[in-house]
Amino acid sequence: MVGKIEYKRGTDAGVINQGLFYLAWLMDHRAEFEYLVRDRLGVTAASQVLWSGPRLICIAGDFTRYDVHAVREHRRSIDLVRYRLFGSDLLGLETVASVSGGLQASRWARCQSVAQAVDIQGAAMVELAGAVDEVLLGLGDGVNRVERKTYRAYQRLRNFACLCPPQRTKLLVYLKASPKDVDLVPGFTRDVSGLGHHGTGDLEVQLRTPRDVERAQELFRASYAAA
Repeated sequence: MVGKIEYKRGTDAGVINQGLFYLAWLMDHRAEFEYLVRDRLGVTAASQVLWSGPRLICIAGDFTRYDVHAVREHRRSIDLVRYRLFGSDLLGLETVASVSGGLQASRWARCQSVAQAVDIQGAAMVELAGAVDEVLLGLGDGVNRVERKTYRAYQRLRNFACLCPPQRTKLLVYLKASPKDVDLVPGFTRDVSGLGHHGTGDLEVQLRTPRDVERAQELFRASYAAA
């Protein structure tokens, strides 16, 4: 697959625009690129270059919420990756946002479309997921939303909440808040430590109505603070 990696030291508002510019240049100069690959790596390698799904990977010290919003509105496939230095010889990379452009719909979007087509109850769950999304993003300026294959993660330096695609009658949110510090309510909160599930976090919150979202806000804030 053809891709372009754009690296900036620190936070740079132009990293996405510059990356898109160079990616467009690359797509407009396919023949030159394939000639270079053929010259350096051989005919076989050149024949394996895929142009159907070009991807841009932007690596920087940090990104703003405006950067995250911009990539979600763009038609290109873009990854935003934040780096962290640990000492003088360790480097950590963290995905801030990952978007598949073009005609490749995300699993989340497909789940939303199916839910809306099933019945009114399913549509209500999609609407409820939107309310949860708004609450989690509103917890602070440092919140980043990252789309995974089977859930949506909300991060500070690490995940503090994971929202699974809507089910027919409920939403499942997994939080970093400790179940031991919560008065568990059957049908609303559950200790899932040691149990397999999508997302990260040992506290499962089950949401069925807007009232449940209101009840869960204190738990959301506690998990945000813990991260």
